Amino acid sequence: MKWYLVVTYLSLVVCIAGCVYHAIRIIKLGNPEDFSKSAGDIGCAITYSFTKAMNPAHKESAYLHLPTYSAGVLYHLGTFLSVILFFIFLFSIELHRSIELLFSVFLAVSVLCGIGILLKRIFSKLLKTLTQPDDYISNVLVTAFQLFTLVYMHYSLPVYYIVVSALLLYIPVGKLRHAVYFFAARYHLGLFYGWRGTWPPVKN
Repeated sequence: MKWYLVVTYLSLVVCIAGCVYHAIRIIKLGNPEDFSKSAGDIGCAITYSFTKAMNPAHKESAYLHLPTYSAGVLYHLGTFLSVILFFIFLFSIELHRSIELLFSVFLAVSVLCGIGILLKRIFSKLLKTLTQPDDYISNVLVTAFQLFTLVYMHYSLPVYYIVVSALLLYIPVGKLRHAVYFFAARYHLGLFYGWRGTWPPVKN
């Protein structure tokens, strides 16, 4: 087995172990204790948190910045596609040429979205005050991952696996661990607002 594949497999194990650690830590912490009396349906609120509450029309950070929000959605979809392709590459699964072309076009768009988001962070005075080095590192790693996935579909360069390994090792220690915390955050939002009877909103 090639050395860079060994590094990638080891990095994948470390990544999975790190994500499992975070998941177990969240579960062990449990729900926060609330001394007030429940005023709503928590189950419905949690369902709402993962569904209709994700609608951009219900989020000021989304509907007030639709171009950036749309770029973010495409960027995340490009990441999901790149992860799927990573396992396809690992198992040497052949893709039809037309599918490769379709994926290539989509990844090219998502890479441009990632670069655009990075540039906005760099040049926006407001975002610069909110941005930490972790934000830049995460963006660069994910964008590089998508870019080299695109390249690897046409040219099998070993550097692809080095980029993947760097990303896998960074996921459990950087902001990219939100891949785990996202679900906990949405759950706790539903729990909090459901307990108070705020979610789901009542139609007038």
